[in-house]
Amino acid sequence: MKHVYLIGGPMGIGKSTICNQLNQDLDHSVFLDGDWCWNMDPFIVNQDTKNMVLDNITHCLNNFIHTPGIENIIFCWVMHKQDIINQIIQKLDTEGVDIHLTSLICEKEELIKRMLIDRRDNQTIRKSLQYLELYKDLDTQKIDVTTLDVQKTIDKIKR
Repeated sequence: MKHVYLIGGPMGIGKSTICNQLNQDLDHSVFLDGDWCWNMDPFIVNQDTKNMVLDNITHCLNNFIHTPGIENIIFCWVMHKQDIINQIIQKLDTEGVDIHLTSLICEKEELIKRMLIDRRDNQTIRKSLQYLELYKDLDTQKIDVTTLDVQKTIDKIKR
């Protein structure tokens, strides 16, 4: 049985840090960050680039699913809308695959603190705080990482 971990959360919450460590902790695993699938300059968000990035993501995830020897596939991206999650899942070959949906959340003050440590600009901080509110409506496991370290977060994801 293969496992696909879709891990969402607002910018700056620690998705990449968590997923990098989860990739090291799980056997026969691979990690894909959704941001890698449209790291463009200039960064353009329109329907064409949204379609392209979803195609890139699902193409990579399906390649991992179909590759013998890969058992755990870890994917992180903001995924702040249920429609984004649904579009990804609908395009995956999920036969013989367990999908684990997780959203990382935290207190607003903690998110601001983390983003300031990362030297994120005020516009990104405001956008991340707006996105944080959207996760409560998603059909995902919510993990409040306000007081959790990386390993405790990973332990909750694996459960």
